Amino acid sequence: MKTRILIHQGPALSVAAQPLEIVERKGKGHPDTICDAIAEAVSIQLSKAYQETFGRILHHNIDKCLLVAGQVKLHVGGGRVTHPMCLILGDRASFGVPGKTIPVSDIAVETARTWIKSHLPNVNPDTHMRYQIELQPTSAALGSIFEQGSGLFPANDTSAGVGYAPLTPTEQLVVDLEQYVNGPRFKRAFPETGEDVKVMAVRMDRMLSVTVAMPFLAKRITSEKAYFDRKAKVLQNVQRFIHEQPHSCMQVDVVVNALDHPGQGLKGMYLTLLGTSAEQGDSGQVGRGNRISGVIALNRPMSGEAAAGKNPVSHVGKIYNVWARETAKKVYAQIPGVRDATVWMVSRIGARVNEPLVVSAQVGVKKGFSLKRISGEVQALIKQELADMEHFCEALAKGQFGIC
Repeated sequence: MKTRILIHQGPALSVAAQPLEIVERKGKGHPDTICDAIAEAVSIQLSKAYQETFGRILHHNIDKCLLVAGQVKLHVGGGRVTHPMCLILGDRASFGVPGKTIPVSDIAVETARTWIKSHLPNVNPDTHMRYQIELQPTSAALGSIFEQGSGLFPANDTSAGVGYAPLTPTEQLVVDLEQYVNGPRFKRAFPETGEDVKVMAVRMDRMLSVTVAMPFLAKRITSEKAYFDRKAKVLQNVQRFIHEQPHSCMQVDVVVNALDHPGQGLKGMYLTLLGTSAEQGDSGQVGRGNRISGVIALNRPMSGEAAAGKNPVSHVGKIYNVWARETAKKVYAQIPGVRDATVWMVSRIGARVNEPLVVSAQVGVKKGFSLKRISGEVQALIKQELADMEHFCEALAKGQFGIC
């Protein structure tokens, strides 16, 4: 099947120049992000185990992950877990070939434990979390895709992916702010803050409203006054960070923990025992968190596919979303005159993953350039990236591209 490559003109007004922009990012301790990250980590470890044992990646999709919230008994100064969280990992995985298998469930649980230890310092992966593995053997039809051995596999679904570049200043600010407040420098200064951070930015022309949700650890808060004193210092720090970042807004309004109400005790403070609302306030699910871009941007096109946990060699719901993002980045970075780029891909089940039905690039052009002048370069780059799809999938299997 011959792939159609379409190059067309981007809108005259870029997203960054539009009057309204809405951007959200869920931090690493958010229940949805936890599900995405663990599902992806399991896929990477299973891919490694398949290659080491069988010489190739076998069929798996670990993209049905649910984090069921637990229960805690909380008070100012501490608390205890009364019912652990439950991580349910499900969908399909190959357990091996006739005469040789691998311990899929054990790999999944150990991978989840390792991720929690590395990213959620207040969660004990053995006592605060239960694990329920619901991975069943794959179907004969989808499993047969992987019987050819190495090389490029047929697409195991008819689906579409989309990616864009560059991030707008507002999008980049949201990413940078979440990574900053969940980074080591901030945590050293404010060790009483947890990882379940969510940032919502609304830009209205040149006015920017930023709302940050950030839990405080009950064991480090001795009184209601101490909570609001520390929150005021956190707000000052966040305001200073935003002020130092590149953006064009004349007015910036920042709010931290907008639901707080002084004088109401526990009801008026955002306190957690473990640093994540999954301890009792909120469950999580794969696909409800950040998109491939790292944000949830309502002004941008989005795929309905959850990329995290899908296999990296035949599932186009993962491959095409990440490939489209990376290709859009290269179009923007490597071709003079490109203001911005959005790339779409559509597969047809059974065709090789490097032979999509269509690849479409919408290119915004800088002043002094024309689409006609640069479209040939864009098309050549897309063909080059399609020809290198096998190496791309290999890198994807090793976790070399960010998913969430």
